[in-house]
Amino acid sequence: MGEPYISYEGVEVCFTEFVYGLRDATVSFERGEFAFLVGKTGAGKSTLIKLLTREATPTKGKVTLAGRDITHLPDRLVPALRRSMGIVPQDFALLPRKRVWENVAYAMRAVGKSKKEVRQLVPQILEQVRIGHRADAFPHELSGGEQQRVAIGRALINNPPLLLADEPTGNLDPDHSWEIMELLKELNTKGTTVLVASHDMVVVEKMAKRIVKMEGGRVVSDTGKEMSNA
Repeated sequence: MGEPYISYEGVEVCFTEFVYGLRDATVSFERGEFAFLVGKTGAGKSTLIKLLTREATPTKGKVTLAGRDITHLPDRLVPALRRSMGIVPQDFALLPRKRVWENVAYAMRAVGKSKKEVRQLVPQILEQVRIGHRADAFPHELSGGEQQRVAIGRALINNPPLLLADEPTGNLDPDHSWEIMELLKELNTKGTTVLVASHDMVVVEKMAKRIVKMEGGRVVSDTGKEMSNA
């Protein structure tokens, strides 16, 4: 087996002298995997994701993505790094005065897509996340699950090989939570690597995917490692 797609080696993130986001965290993920990061608030799961988006930087250790060391990536290269992945926020972050299709189109224009590309791709993306029938609706007219679908659609504008979702079901009821996870699973079956931070163990266990548990900034269990050692 070659080098992992995502790798954290002995990573420490220190926010203050006595507050750590991660302590000697070592874990890796293969291309095409679907994995959950679980644990209580402050366990370190969100920090692992933020290291990939460079919203956090390690004080020790090494982080690599697709064979590239991004541990101390220069700030000028961070925007391009983020454009190479899909990032799904917990709070949807939709533009309230723009319709569903406009929210996706705006994100496309922001990354340099042409008007022709926007016209072609917006309907495709909305259908992919099964929200095409609400294309002309405003965010306040949508349910939480529908808003999250739009947020996922925006994350797909560059057809990213990696999708990062930090508590994507945190604001949703159980039915909508499951629908969103089914959508993420569908994207994964098409080849997208999916990494999800979640505290919703009911949904996580029902999905039957790899589970990496965090406590106090450390990886304390990993079903992927347990299965490989079985």
